Amino acid sequence: MSLLEVSGISKSFSTGRDFLGRRSGWTHAVQDVSFTLDTGECLAVVGESGAGKSTVGRIVLRLIEPDSGHITFDGNDVRAAGSAQLRAMRRRMQMIFQDPHGSLDPRMSVFDAVAEPLIVHTDLDRTARADKVGQLLDKVGIGRRYLTRYPGELSGGQLQRVAIARSLTLEPKLIVCDEPVAALDVSVRSQVLNLLCDLQEELGLAYLFVCHDLALIEVIADRVLVMAGGKVVESGTVESIYRDPQQEYTRKLMAAIPVPIPRGARR
Repeated sequence: MSLLEVSGISKSFSTGRDFLGRRSGWTHAVQDVSFTLDTGECLAVVGESGAGKSTVGRIVLRLIEPDSGHITFDGNDVRAAGSAQLRAMRRRMQMIFQDPHGSLDPRMSVFDAVAEPLIVHTDLDRTARADKVGQLLDKVGIGRRYLTRYPGELSGGQLQRVAIARSLTLEPKLIVCDEPVAALDVSVRSQVLNLLCDLQEELGLAYLFVCHDLALIEVIADRVLVMAGGKVVESGTVESIYRDPQQEYTRKLMAAIPVPIPRGARR
């Protein structure tokens, strides 16, 4: 059994209301999307802006409720989970957002931001929490000297490393990465990608990696799900998608890559 099994999920959003105040003008953000993800694997969900890929990631974590479909995580029905079950499940499912400036509270120090999940989900005392936070900051290459810093004092790359450390506090099995390097300078993107690859190898993490840049996908992903207009138009291994894309939409995405990154660049 796969770690994550998604079957036939769909989601529509209202784009307006009629003169009686009823919702109208529905748009189909996700339509009948299915896939699986194994432990230690990276599945990339790619497509242009508005393709529905970020909505898929949020549906998996039940940050958005789908209209239909089934989601099974580690043998548990995600959609049927009550509040207590979902709370326990979310210890093992985390998310890294695109904008680290928006995902971290500017009023919280680095220590407080990384320690918050431990306060909410564990009974560790402050000494144990401080030790755990220090270890995580060392692991992501920030170091303990940043414990008392605030987000406004850190660069975008440093902030994203803090966000990654925060996502690791509860030792998850699955991390949804929603365009995790899109907001970073080109000079630090490869550093963060290398960090994610190292963490995956060390911890056996599964990534659902949402991205629009196929050059990045070739470096980190094992399989690819290509989306357009809320639907999956093509799927396969990275090698098969790069070697012989079957759909015209996929070929256009491939043609938009300025300089393909060799598969051997993946560490």
